[in-house]
Amino acid sequence: MELIFHTFDLPLLHPFTISRETITVQSTLIVELRDGDFSGFGEATTNAYYDATIEKMCEALEAVREAVESSGWENPEQLFDQLDEKLTACPFAQCALDMAAHDLWGKKLGQPVWKLWGLNCESNVPSNYTIGIDEIPIMVEKMQEFANWPIYKIKLGTDQDIDIVRELRQHTDAAFRVDANCAWSADETIKNSHELKALGVQFIEQPMAAELVEEMPRVKQHSVLPLMADENCIERTDVAKCQHGFDGINIKLVKCGGMTPARRMINQARELGLKVMIGCMTESTVGISGIAQLLPMLDYVDMDGAALLSSDIASGAQVVNGICRYPDLGGNGVRLNSAT
Repeated sequence: MELIFHTFDLPLLHPFTISRETITVQSTLIVELRDGDFSGFGEATTNAYYDATIEKMCEALEAVREAVESSGWENPEQLFDQLDEKLTACPFAQCALDMAAHDLWGKKLGQPVWKLWGLNCESNVPSNYTIGIDEIPIMVEKMQEFANWPIYKIKLGTDQDIDIVRELRQHTDAAFRVDANCAWSADETIKNSHELKALGVQFIEQPMAAELVEEMPRVKQHSVLPLMADENCIERTDVAKCQHGFDGINIKLVKCGGMTPARRMINQARELGLKVMIGCMTESTVGISGIAQLLPMLDYVDMDGAALLSSDIASGAQVVNGICRYPDLGGNGVRLNSAT
């Protein structure tokens, strides 16, 4: 077994703005696990908000290199549990390794991961396409560029949020979701929920700052739209904390540590009666293909990361007009492009 790192700067199709930052290039780490003729690939993008850098991820993985390369693990969960204590401080690195292990595992067995888990893809939900914050006419243009998607997630956190949604609604009958990325107050959230419901919005994602979680039960009580936790649901221990202030959780593989803990969080959320979504962090097709394996378990999904890029680095699961198409390959189905 050989542990190999690949780093890339992924150019975005358009500048991508949320309430706290704008990016035009997304740096990412691809972890390769090579075993004979088989290679599994996993991904973790960098993120300033979570202090996730290429250097920190590589350092964390170097510290477990010997254990990874000498381990006789039979399935990805076994490897995850073996290294969890050593990698828990760097979940982004943990995610890339766990995803690569799943890809390798399935390829060696000649089956896609979702099938090895006993799942069925016939009722998969469609993905949204995300519209980053911009001048309103440009947001309209971004939506029209991907006009055949069935759902749009609209990034908010400006002084004209309702105007944005109202104008976008003039140009499509598609479903909307909104994500304020912690930008609103409690009263704003309640007030906005009424106006947004009238504009065909399905739910509000992370309306308030994570540290305001004690205010969320009151907001949930008075909001007329479901509330989904993102920044308040980072790791496995956060799921139970969300049950009183949110209607569901949005899991990010890089934040929780990968596909293994994501499955565990999904099962825990189901026990608590919470809706479940998985979102992406502008990953390439490598990361999106990992999400695709979990898709049959979800109520909602945001797996448009590769669609936000001007060029990709891999092939695998493809999301076309919101619908996930699986490759004819085992594991997560990832092939790294030969030109990269």
